[in-house]
Amino acid sequence: MNTNLQLIPSGFSLIDEKWGGLYIGGSYLIIGSRKTGRTLLSLQCAMESAKNQQVCLYFTNMRPKDLMIQAASINFDIQTYMNRNQIIVVRVASPDDVYDQPNQDEFLIEYMNDIITVVNHYQPHRIIFDELTPYIGFNSLDLLKDVFVHTLENLGSKDITSLFLVGEPATSRSREIVDTLSHEVTANIYLKNAENASPNENRKGTISIVPNIGHTEGAYTEDFEVEPYIGLTIPKLMKEESSDFEYPSSREEDHQIQNLRKTKLDNIAEPYSFSNLYEYPDFELLLNNQIALFRSTGQVFDLIAFKLDHVFRIQGHLTVNELKEALRLSTDKKDKICVIDNKVIVLVVKSDSKSAQNILFSIKYHFPSEDKNYLNSVLENISVLSIEVDENIDNAKTMLNYIASSDEDVEKNYIPLKNFVE
Repeated sequence: MNTNLQLIPSGFSLIDEKWGGLYIGGSYLIIGSRKTGRTLLSLQCAMESAKNQQVCLYFTNMRPKDLMIQAASINFDIQTYMNRNQIIVVRVASPDDVYDQPNQDEFLIEYMNDIITVVNHYQPHRIIFDELTPYIGFNSLDLLKDVFVHTLENLGSKDITSLFLVGEPATSRSREIVDTLSHEVTANIYLKNAENASPNENRKGTISIVPNIGHTEGAYTEDFEVEPYIGLTIPKLMKEESSDFEYPSSREEDHQIQNLRKTKLDNIAEPYSFSNLYEYPDFELLLNNQIALFRSTGQVFDLIAFKLDHVFRIQGHLTVNELKEALRLSTDKKDKICVIDNKVIVLVVKSDSKSAQNILFSIKYHFPSEDKNYLNSVLENISVLSIEVDENIDNAKTMLNYIASSDEDVEKNYIPLKNFVE
């Protein structure tokens, strides 16, 4: 093996053993159907990046909570690395309405360009895009190739190693699309589930690593297994290393570890009730995405805080949940809502005077009672603070900390809701 090549560990034994890792600035396509372990493999790569003190930018259309559950299933505490800004999760919206667009390809190009914009902002060592399939349905394969090559060249010029996950093609057209991408990357990684696998066994299949450029050691195909709390493994390679492996001293100790891990999974698997209501970590990620979009396109947005008077709430006139529900019914489905203490925060994704006014005017029709005296009292005990994004705002935490602050200079900027609706 040529040790002068610039390689970094992938976190997956077959690639690291046979190729010595991934090229710095190289691009890799992971191809497989659902449930083959594609996301787990990408998380192993992200974990390896974080362990080596590198920044990994992780694009996903999964809910952050679901991604945390996936990561925990391979014993990867992704939240810790997110807090350190070593793993930066960017949640991307699936282009569900792409077929309604007059120019489908131009619509998809914007999504591809957003990758570069976000990369330029965070300047990571690696990027992982899970899952790219919804964003590559171009009508023109030539245009798809040009856009994808431009993306790869931009990433490679910054020495960013990239992994793109795509679904196994199910039609001749999707095969053409995936083939277009597969010819342009440094190497392809193919995952295929084993046939007639027992439901009581670990997931099994075959993995093939096939180079286009470099990796002169060649192509390899091996059987893999998905092992709980480990991820994708190659049994053959593990057997070769078994003489150096120290097993747990007792089955009871191992059983206790498994129970602790299961408890951790149960604790983070909380259900979602509404499509536009988010818990704080999810809301912060969405807000960071919106800030990145503002920096790339100039699309402004508003963050509006509705604060419920503490005494009024304690007296039972209105609860925070009732205020949240009133706002849910008053906002557009694209807007995002989060509760912080006695405040309900609304992210108005497209800022204009009409959008904000519609919320402020319609909320009074969604409180528990329509009694005039009650409404007057409610409107007097809810105050509003609106922030429009600008170039001075660095990240979501800056905006949210400002809203959550009890500092007098912040509190005096809140205006009674009654002033807006009369």
